[in-house]
Amino acid sequence: MTDTVKIEILGMGCNKCHQLEANAREAIASLNLTAEVEHITDMMQIVERGVMATPALVVNDEVVSQGKVITAEEIARHLR
Repeated sequence: MTDTVKIEILGMGCNKCHQLEANAREAIASLNLTAEVEHITDMMQIVERGVMATPALVVNDEVVSQGKVITAEEIARHLR
């Protein structure tokens, strides 16, 4: 697969948001994927995606997790 995966971390920049981003980057590296990672902190953009609890993880425009920090292994399952 040569397509770039689009990953968004939604949250205001707290420690949990940063941990979720680190876990996402670890999952990307473990699968040797090309990915674009963006951290969205604007609350209006977060709400527009239907997210009511942060941190949230969006993969290719689909919210796959919200309100908790999931592990790199859990994230990798969404990237396969």
